[in-house]
Amino acid sequence: MNKKSSAAGCFAIFFVLLLLLGGKACLYTVSEKEQVIITRFGEAQGEPIKTAGIKFKLPFVDKVNRISKQILGWDGYATEMPTKDKTYISVDTYARWRIVDAIQYFEKLREQRRAISRLDDILGSETRNSIAKHELIEVIRTTKDRTPEVSDELTKADMTGKIGKLLPIRKGRSQLEKEIFETSKVKLGEFGIELLDVRFKRINYNSSVRLRIYERMVSERQQIAERFRSEGAGEASKILGNMEKDLAEIESAAYKTSETIKGEADAKASDIYAKAYGTSERSAEFYEFVKTMALYEKMLSGKSTVVLSTDSDMFKYLKSVEPSTKPADAKPAPQKAAQPAPRIPAPAQ
Repeated sequence: MNKKSSAAGCFAIFFVLLLLLGGKACLYTVSEKEQVIITRFGEAQGEPIKTAGIKFKLPFVDKVNRISKQILGWDGYATEMPTKDKTYISVDTYARWRIVDAIQYFEKLREQRRAISRLDDILGSETRNSIAKHELIEVIRTTKDRTPEVSDELTKADMTGKIGKLLPIRKGRSQLEKEIFETSKVKLGEFGIELLDVRFKRINYNSSVRLRIYERMVSERQQIAERFRSEGAGEASKILGNMEKDLAEIESAAYKTSETIKGEADAKASDIYAKAYGTSERSAEFYEFVKTMALYEKMLSGKSTVVLSTDSDMFKYLKSVEPSTKPADAKPAPQKAAQPAPRIPAPAQ
């Protein structure tokens, strides 16, 4: 009896010591932001534990492997890579991912450090492949909707090589990011990882060729600007030529109209004169006399020189005037009785 009691006491003492020493090894906690896989001698035991709380395990045998349930980030290194047009650029990318199959993730990767290394390999490789298959403008432009606004003439000039060719945008940077995301997502799914997003953080030229590229860009823009200026000067000359042509047509039409009006006015004036002075023969003669006197006044004013024959009709009134026979220095004759006024010759019949 004493031997049995002593054996039971020893077992009780051993159990108490085991609880005291291994109690902490029997219990573990799971937080809301993680999941746990219990492994026994390196083999996973059942499904991952995802509910938060205090959990039990076999001490010294079971091992707790904690796997995050959060959305994790991947920040790649800025890497130099060539584009399709052999222009070296520095591309810096980042991504967001999470673990959706803890058992598959644990069996193939075990820990997050190896998962980051796998992300570096897959995302870096897919980024280089995508950049190498596209022109530089496809990588820089955000979308394919923005197209260069150039005229047909400028486009033809670009095709000849005189001006830097503005390539059309078929995809754009957003589409390239989508291609990298889709191809990488399939590969990472084999490791129990779900890829959520991939983005280009920064794209820059290689420092050794950056200055040369900027100079080329400036030169091309200057050539395009000069092309626009020459087109504008040509359009301005064309507009000025059309304006001068229209102005000449307007002046010609106005001159024609004014001369027509003047001719009609002269015709009406002549008709009025004819009606006024053509009532009798004496009226016509008087009109002729008045007009001739007005013409004499203009001719003899000293501002005009007229050379006419003595047989001209202009002198018919001057010929009928009697010339003075008195010398210029003769003394005035004594007053005589008033003489009758000289007879004014009648107008020629």
